[in-house]
Amino acid sequence: MLEKKVYANGQPVYHIDDHCLTVYYKTGLIKAKGKFINEMMEGQWDFYRADGSLWTIGHFLNSQKHGPWTRYKENYQIEKTEIYEFGKLQKKKGEH
Repeated sequence: MLEKKVYANGQPVYHIDDHCLTVYYKTGLIKAKGKFINEMMEGQWDFYRADGSLWTIGHFLNSQKHGPWTRYKENYQIEKTEIYEFGKLQKKKGEH
């Protein structure tokens, strides 16, 4: 996941600080950020579009999608919510 360290323009691809991984676009804007423990994505992660707007908030357990995942429209309204368990989609918002 962290093979590439720097974009051609010199912009770092990511930064790790105190178990928090921040991944950048080549423009320097944040692409994603969240807990990174023992080389695995854990807990809540926030993902952003190239323009800096929030795209998705999701949760990981041992680098697998686990828990709620909410995608947002460009106007910050919820587009959809899904629930995952150990990487497998369980249900979408409104399903029972």
